Amino acid sequence: MKVTAIISDELIKEVKKLTGGKNITDSVTIALKEWLALKKVKELNHLIKEEPLEFDACFSAEKVRKTSRG
Repeated sequence: MKVTAIISDELIKEVKKLTGGKNITDSVTIALKEWLALKKVKELNHLIKEEPLEFDACFSAEKVRKTSRG
């Protein structure tokens, strides 16, 4: 998708430097993908905080090891 955006030269320069992108498009793509990944992790953390994971009463590391080694 072709997009026109007004972004300061300083911001673009910093994004290019920190992402190591080959050009503006590559740099902005890398930055957006990393931002999305961080947002998804934050959302997951929020969900887990609201409803923490629980192990079954019969859970044990020994049982998992035996199952894994099958």
